[in-house]
Amino acid sequence: MSGGVPNQQQLIQSIASNLKASGLKRKLLYTLGIILLFRFGAQLPIFGVNNAVFQSIAAQSNLIGFLDMFTGGALGKVSIFALGIGPYITSSIIMQLVTVIVPYLERLQKEEGEAGRRKIAQITRQFCVILALFQSFVFVTILTKIPGSITHGISPVMFYAGAMATLTAGAVLVMWFAELITERGIGNGGSMLIFVGIISGIPLYASQTKTLVMGDPGLQLNLVFLLLVFIATMIFIIIFQSSVRKVPIVSARKQVGNKVYGGQSTNIPFKLNPGGVMPIIFAVAILLFPTTVLSAVQQLKMQNPALQSLLQKMTLFLSPDSPGYYITFFALIVLLTFFYASIIPSMQPKEIANNLKKYGSAIPGIKPGKPTADKLDEILTRITFIGAMALGIIALIPTVASKLTHITTFQGLGATSLIIMVGVALDFINQIKTHMLAKNYESFLQQ
Repeated sequence: MSGGVPNQQQLIQSIASNLKASGLKRKLLYTLGIILLFRFGAQLPIFGVNNAVFQSIAAQSNLIGFLDMFTGGALGKVSIFALGIGPYITSSIIMQLVTVIVPYLERLQKEEGEAGRRKIAQITRQFCVILALFQSFVFVTILTKIPGSITHGISPVMFYAGAMATLTAGAVLVMWFAELITERGIGNGGSMLIFVGIISGIPLYASQTKTLVMGDPGLQLNLVFLLLVFIATMIFIIIFQSSVRKVPIVSARKQVGNKVYGGQSTNIPFKLNPGGVMPIIFAVAILLFPTTVLSAVQQLKMQNPALQSLLQKMTLFLSPDSPGYYITFFALIVLLTFFYASIIPSMQPKEIANNLKKYGSAIPGIKPGKPTADKLDEILTRITFIGAMALGIIALIPTVASKLTHITTFQGLGATSLIIMVGVALDFINQIKTHMLAKNYESFLQQ
């Protein structure tokens, strides 16, 4: 036991010195400061809204509850950050999809380097403002249709203008927060804000679950089973996120004088889930967009009964309680995993094959050039397929368990939230490790 104390002291001293030397402490405090500002803004209500009326409706609506999860309760409170990071995420998704299709944007991304990426980022921000204006219009329209949700004595025109301006400005501010965290803090800003929003809802889920199972031994046993499923799912997610497929590589031998160089065996690691949590986040954002459009169209109260019936059926199909929602969700995860893998620079078979040929390396038993590219394409397709199917299945397990146990209070903390939480936490830890190792390496070179 006595030998363990110095080790603990050395560990604490090592962590403290790393935090001080690498500037990591400043980055962590900066990230924490932005998160606190985000949480503070989520508590500030829009002027002229009766929050109690909307919260009572939100508590009965699974769709609003699902949307509220990603805003950290800001939507239910009708705060200035009610739209959350949604418009920015949706804008980023659309820009990534369009970049593959539009030659001008593809040229900006691939050929113009940092300047091109800045132009794309600027277009993404501009499109985010347009989406925020549209979503704010839909949200304000829904608010005005709810009896008692608007304070008496406020002009409808002034309320529309003020609320839309406030919500749009809030969405732009959240976008700025996300970019600040990405550039100057630790972690991906958008993912971090979604992570914080989900974490902030856990006390509410726990309180609701306690009320539900209290006095019912059967539900209490079901709760234990459900928590075990959640824990097992998180463990599987951690293993899944860390899994790699190593492709062996052999470098060519070269003889210089009496010495032989090369001939060493290495490997190229390909992640089983190259997209991380992004396919999940993108799938949720894509599903939320048609829901927003359908809500806006339904507010028009069309006179055609057939069209009104069709809109209601589509809304029910995309509701988080509908089996159709989860089928669509699963399909989107699979497709987006393939899409994300196709745009990652480190997963391009032709480029990898050309680089291997350039440096005199090859896969054992495979000829350089096109045969290597074809082999890598086959390997990457299999890896991506396994990863996409696993990610889609993981997304359904906690939801199915919640249905079987009849404990629906944790549905907000379903597979989507678990994958995002674990994925963001792992990415956050890995970035800290990478930052510390890089700074230690720089210190070593300077000695």
